[in-house]
Amino acid sequence: MAIYKRKKQGRTDYKTRLRLVSSRNIRLVIRKSLKHITLQIIDYHEDGDKVIITLTSRELQKYGWNIPTGNIPSAYLTGLLLAKKAKGKKITHAILDIGLSKSHKGGVIYAALKGSVDGGLIIPYSDVVFPKEDRINGSHIGVYSKNAKSPQFKSYEKSGVKANELPSLFDTTKKKIMGS
Repeated sequence: MAIYKRKKQGRTDYKTRLRLVSSRNIRLVIRKSLKHITLQIIDYHEDGDKVIITLTSRELQKYGWNIPTGNIPSAYLTGLLLAKKAKGKKITHAILDIGLSKSHKGGVIYAALKGSVDGGLIIPYSDVVFPKEDRINGSHIGVYSKNAKSPQFKSYEKSGVKANELPSLFDTTKKKIMGS
């Protein structure tokens, strides 16, 4: 029995992939790095998967979101923006594909999923996995930044936004995404 290169490298779980691909549904693929979130709408074809839409959290800068983009509020807004673009391409249904990412209730992946669902995509989910509203709008970052003497919030200061102003920036950016 041949061991596939990607399996040997720990980059693909073929059992899960086969289950997702054999459903013949369009997939919402969510991948995260330390700095960004990447969302894709992918359709299966026998010749190879066809990427219909690709979107990274960097695109939020066009809507005034000039702060770090690897957090829960950024993931939600990226999901919202992806759903809007999917509507433009007449895509209404998808299934979630998180790849090899660990499934953490209330995490970045599920924030992106919630943004996609709130934006109008129909994706099977359970409400228990979504982050709480104060985490989605970034209130928790402001509270934590007040109590922490950590340099991790300097990137917010460099962009001219205080961490406790994040909920208002979130609401403004959300309105821009929904309105445009």
